[in-house]
Amino acid sequence: MNSQTLRPTAVFRDSFSAARAIESCLDPAVITVWLLAMGNALNQGLDAHAVISIVMVFGLTFPGNVKFTDALPTVVFKCVVTALAVVGGLTLLSYASGGFEGVSREQALPWFAALPLVLFGGHLLARVVVRQFFTLSQLQSSVVVCGVNDIGAILAAQFQFNPFHGVNFIGFFDDRKRERIDRLGQQALLGTFDELGDYVRRHQVDRIYMALPMATQPRIVKMLEDLKDSTASIYFVPDIFVTEVINGRFESVAGMPVVGVRDTPFASVVNSALKRLEDIVLGSLLLLIAAPLLAVIAIGVKLSSPGAAIFAQRRYGLDGREILIYKFRTMTVKEDGKSEFTAVKHGDSRVTRFGQLLRHTSLDELPQLFNVLQGRMSLVGPRPHAVAMNEQYRKLIPGYMLRHKIKPGITGLAQIRGFRGGDDLDQMQKRISSDLEYLRNWTLGMDLWILARTPIVLLGDQKAY
Repeated sequence: MNSQTLRPTAVFRDSFSAARAIESCLDPAVITVWLLAMGNALNQGLDAHAVISIVMVFGLTFPGNVKFTDALPTVVFKCVVTALAVVGGLTLLSYASGGFEGVSREQALPWFAALPLVLFGGHLLARVVVRQFFTLSQLQSSVVVCGVNDIGAILAAQFQFNPFHGVNFIGFFDDRKRERIDRLGQQALLGTFDELGDYVRRHQVDRIYMALPMATQPRIVKMLEDLKDSTASIYFVPDIFVTEVINGRFESVAGMPVVGVRDTPFASVVNSALKRLEDIVLGSLLLLIAAPLLAVIAIGVKLSSPGAAIFAQRRYGLDGREILIYKFRTMTVKEDGKSEFTAVKHGDSRVTRFGQLLRHTSLDELPQLFNVLQGRMSLVGPRPHAVAMNEQYRKLIPGYMLRHKIKPGITGLAQIRGFRGGDDLDQMQKRISSDLEYLRNWTLGMDLWILARTPIVLLGDQKAY
């Protein structure tokens, strides 16, 4: 197995640690300090308005979504999104309460405008301070890894190159000799498994990570026996990355630990509620704005060719269940998508002249806003394919059906990357790869970014026929 394809940190959330606690509290702390600083500069005391504002700031920003491991462009984007959310919330509060006494719009605007910069500066400072703390602190835990395999090597690399774990990686234990271990490199080989217990006691090792397959169970049992009189914490690292892990997580069922390797990001009640709230609020707003356009397009479809303006087609929805989606009719025929479906080609005679315009601009998809409000679809997600197309490609592309772990969307990550239209295998593989990437890494900020990018990308797209 190629260890470069394994990314445990991308599919499993870090356990709650000092670094994670700081990440969670940093945004609300920085914004609160900035809010109090503005009040102090304007000679405003800690009145009821200020207290309510602080509570709202915490509600909007806790836990913070900026990670110490995020690249700087990502940090900038997240800081801007957080600042906009706070400014919008405080503005609504101001109007609802009649405004903050003694604070004019001219005084508040500089504070709001500087907020993204202050947030970004706070994150840069926190990175430096926390990195130094973990590097110099005597509170670092000493760690050894048992097993020089793919999982063990990745785990050790994380410990070494990410100081925010707060650990000091000492080396490996393995029964093989150094010359037989390809992945060891320059890492320390501290001994065999039989020597582990004695080493741990003599060097006061804090944590032991066992990256061993369960096929070596008798050996693991013996190692645990040897460690009975040790105070070291012991962790098993199951080799579950033999398959593609999507939203992996740990749970307990009747007291028994279970590991989920493929799941939806919306198994969480909070994520599910956020996603649905996004669809209802933004979907209703978009439908209200688009209502006149919907009426004009419906008239245009009726005038361009005989038949209904809107038709329903069968697609796969959440968990692979069939749903009906709505579209403006763009062709002289109506295929139900289940028993018959033929992808549109360039110059396809079935497409009407008005339909060509609708398909090129994706305006034929606008009726799916009703599907969003019904709960069958989402604004952002993998595009729903016709049932007949699904049955064809699920046999050709590994992991194809995993895209149905979430509701299909009107737009998605694949669409803003240009993987739109066409049914050749290469394009479909790229589309599915983007869908699975979205599934692994979903955030509310990602949805908003995709929605903002969609009209820009679609206007310049020449791939839809």
